Amino acid sequence: MPELPEATPQQGDPASLATDSAYDANAIQVLEGLEAVRKRPGMYIGSTGERGLHHLVWEIIDNSVDEAMAGFADRIDVTILKGGGIRVVDNGRGIPTDIHPVEKKPAVELVLTQLHAGGKFGGSGYKVSGGLHGVGSSVVNALAETFEVEVRQRGYVWRQTYKLGVPQEPLSQDEKIPEDETGTIITYWPSPDIFETVNHDFETIRARVQQTAFLNKGLTIGLTDERPIEVVRDIDALEDDPIDGIAEEDTDATPDASPTGEAYRKPLTYRYDNGLLDYVAHLNKSKRSEAVHEEIIGFETEDKERMLAVEVAMQWTSSYSESVHTYANAVNTHEGGTHEEGFRAALTRLVNDFARANKVLREKDPNLTGEDIREGLTAVISVKLGEPQFEGQTKTKLGNSEVRGFVQSAMTEELGHWLEAHPREGKEIVTKAVQAAAARVAARKAREATRRKGLLESGGLPGKLRDCQSNDPSISEVFIVEGDSAGGSAVRGRNPFNQAILPIRGKILNVEKARLDRVLNNQEVKALISGFGTGIGEDFDITRARYHKIVLMADADVDGMHIRTLLLTLLFRFMRPLIEHGYVYLAQPPLYRIKWSSVDHQYAYSDRERDAFIKEGLAKGWRLPKDSGIQRYKGLGEMDYSELWDTTMDPDHRVLLQVTLDDAAKADEVFSVLMGEDVEARRGFIQRNARDVRFLDI
Repeated sequence: MPELPEATPQQGDPASLATDSAYDANAIQVLEGLEAVRKRPGMYIGSTGERGLHHLVWEIIDNSVDEAMAGFADRIDVTILKGGGIRVVDNGRGIPTDIHPVEKKPAVELVLTQLHAGGKFGGSGYKVSGGLHGVGSSVVNALAETFEVEVRQRGYVWRQTYKLGVPQEPLSQDEKIPEDETGTIITYWPSPDIFETVNHDFETIRARVQQTAFLNKGLTIGLTDERPIEVVRDIDALEDDPIDGIAEEDTDATPDASPTGEAYRKPLTYRYDNGLLDYVAHLNKSKRSEAVHEEIIGFETEDKERMLAVEVAMQWTSSYSESVHTYANAVNTHEGGTHEEGFRAALTRLVNDFARANKVLREKDPNLTGEDIREGLTAVISVKLGEPQFEGQTKTKLGNSEVRGFVQSAMTEELGHWLEAHPREGKEIVTKAVQAAAARVAARKAREATRRKGLLESGGLPGKLRDCQSNDPSISEVFIVEGDSAGGSAVRGRNPFNQAILPIRGKILNVEKARLDRVLNNQEVKALISGFGTGIGEDFDITRARYHKIVLMADADVDGMHIRTLLLTLLFRFMRPLIEHGYVYLAQPPLYRIKWSSVDHQYAYSDRERDAFIKEGLAKGWRLPKDSGIQRYKGLGEMDYSELWDTTMDPDHRVLLQVTLDDAAKADEVFSVLMGEDVEARRGFIQRNARDVRFLDI
């Protein structure tokens, strides 16, 4: 049985906005039952695919983080179990086990079987809370084949087991323990009948755990993967995985090896005593950019009466891209909101005032724009508040109006003091912004010149675009295809009513290393911008998108993957709303055609699927030609138009992967590593992830 670490209460931490109220059955409010969850799980967790599977993990972790933010826990341990299970252990107060005064059931059972039954809905359970509108644990329980809860509280260990949300026995009061030993252990196995996959992705969980540690200063989070690594190409590569912050206990251990030779990932431990300062340092380390000022700017401000707190860390680098990431109660608000609005407003005014006071901007010079000032800026803004208002069930945008003024006031005071105390660094920041403004003016002139030629207007589409007949963006698709041969097959094989083809020649510009003015001078990029219809940069308008499916179609070789990455970098850096709105997809052409002699051909998308098809077909008595029974596609150009339609473009049979953006900070880091200047960081990334690559022609 896993042990609970010794608790270190932190009620005195002002940033935690802790509550001294009792957390017991009286703090639990009940709103509704679980009946709808199993019928429509997507309404509660977004999907039943890999994204929804990991959402369950976040819900349980968020509940433990709530205890930490309230000042009652300082350690969380997450374990990925064999067979698709997850275990989360914290040393908080433990879910209440006493009898609820109204429902006459143990409070822990209500929390796990009733939607919206939790301390975060009452006035006394939590002052600050994350989670998906409080549905967390009960939804996980409803969708779990088996769910086990163990609470250490009131001098005893309490246990209960559930199947698909139904308790299998009453809450049991088991062995006696010291009164001060408290905490919760949640162990669950998602139902394979509900989820498309129950295979958790280690890197997805690792990135989220590390992010959570950054956002909660002093909180220790451990991560262990008990599953053996299936393919280990280079044990040294597994060991070369540096951990920032405090690397405790087993962090430097080599992967374990069982008597059968199986290898296991080493346990990881994250703790960041400098919080967001460490986060910004981590983000900038991946960019290989020079710091404009050595010291990372950081501050914390709290308004106890209004139950508001903000923590900000920021640093400018020589990079051309902006990396501003926002959080509310440790929830990633990648669409921003009022906290980001307050930050931007104060930043723009402060830097312009400083520039004029120090004569860097003359009286006749126009003000620097916010975009100029934020070029090369890496910043993390984290607010904590009592009653966050998130726009939409996905919690991607903060709507509390009072937060804007609070953050703007805090920024004005704290950053204003920093600029006064650091005039030399302030002038360097302004100088970079002035250079960005000059590039912006050059980019605007390039856009205007392009518009005069008609290329960025809807009436001036690129000549190589083979457009579709439909004018309805919601049903229209555009396939971005590399090479004339594949483009020709795609044009012949498409459905001309709603499928457009835009061929590109070779590899586009790596925009990670270029400002917008240079980007706009690249012919292939121009064709993409005009084809999409949205504009770019400050002119971008998602409502003008001509297609709601932009499909990147490239070969499954090194060059094809590089082209995909270049295109995704362009979209992420300059047209990110296309990704955020779910308009970007990756085509998945098959790797093999199995040419049966007497029945229809089959297409296989992996070696495993090929072998399974052949085994199944031979068992049925089907025959393969001796010489050419299996065709291996080396590229899209090898397919004729009918094959391309059947396998890659026909909506009834094709496989498309939607590009999503769950963690903008992680995506920013990966693009900087893959497409930036740091060769060593890129080599390390490739070594760590090489074992996950499948079916790549090298």
